[in-house]
Amino acid sequence: MIAQAKRLEHVKEYYFSSKLREVRAMKDAGKDVINLGIGSPDLPPPPQVIAALNKALSNSGAHQYQPYKGTAEFRNAISGFYKEKYGVSVNPETEILPLMGSKEGILHISMAFLNDGDEVLIPNPGYPTYSSVTELVGAKAVYYKLNADNNWMPDLDELAEKDLSKVKLMWVNYPHMPTGASAKEEVFEQLVAFAREHEILIVNDNPYSFILNNNPKSILQVEGAKDAVLELNSLSKSFNMAGWRVGMLCGSEENLNTVIKVKSNMDSGMFYPIQAGASAALQLNEDWFSVQNDIYQKRKQKILELAKALDCKAEEGQAGMFVWAKIPEGTSSEGFVDFLLNKFHIFTAPGFIFGSQGEGYVRFSLCASEENINRAIKRVK
Repeated sequence: MIAQAKRLEHVKEYYFSSKLREVRAMKDAGKDVINLGIGSPDLPPPPQVIAALNKALSNSGAHQYQPYKGTAEFRNAISGFYKEKYGVSVNPETEILPLMGSKEGILHISMAFLNDGDEVLIPNPGYPTYSSVTELVGAKAVYYKLNADNNWMPDLDELAEKDLSKVKLMWVNYPHMPTGASAKEEVFEQLVAFAREHEILIVNDNPYSFILNNNPKSILQVEGAKDAVLELNSLSKSFNMAGWRVGMLCGSEENLNTVIKVKSNMDSGMFYPIQAGASAALQLNEDWFSVQNDIYQKRKQKILELAKALDCKAEEGQAGMFVWAKIPEGTSSEGFVDFLLNKFHIFTAPGFIFGSQGEGYVRFSLCASEENINRAIKRVK
């Protein structure tokens, strides 16, 4: 066999990639597994989006290569969305880069700015892809701890006391996954000041700001932030379009031009009908979010009931499409998840996969019907 690249020596297969094979095997064996582990929306996209996609299929240029920076229609829709929802002005010509999902953006940003040996500040707990991509590009992950006592916010004073001379990039993610914590405006202001003081590019990963969150925020709302930060956003969660793979990156023209040097060598533009559907989604009114959040709120109350039945403790005020719950003392998160899977045929995500600070917690997904969550409750009770 040909030896694998050295860059893979410290990179493991994504947890859900392997664990879901086990879940599928159980289902194939006739076991009725209720999946409360994955953040893949089970609800349909808006009908206007489907209509826009179908209409775009008959466009004369629909099946040709598309611009590397996306269509003007899509970029204008993103610009209008940021202005209406966040009060942020982003130039559709120079400050917006459409992406095939924000996960793609994490890799492109890392490849664009990081050299071998550069250090990256990564939240613990946090999205596992931040660390795996950092390892893939030959940089070094430096974890900063988040905890419940500080509402899962970074302690920037503590970070400032460390040697940050090799740090080039910092990942933040608010509303936070997996904990559901939301950052106040002053936290974003402090992050921008921190970025300037230490010459670090901060990237806020922001796909959850419209789910069970009454006050959506963008780090770009901070005055003068664009030169110091980038922001990833996505339609996967807010518009039930995870499989479409469509998102965006916003920031300064200089930083986006650096990213597009990578992106333009790795794809040939996003399928036009997907961009047309995404444009339609971004122009929907508040009624869409209200209906979605009514559904998620009802599911959340059921998940909280399930968590209580399992002797887990969860805060009610979490944003996003998950419930982060502390498990009973003396139990590991992996052991607890395996116990639920094997005894009750309920799958959840163990906190340890999000970092050492996630140990002692599990993450329940709201991407399951009330009926299925009720079935899970009955199994436990």
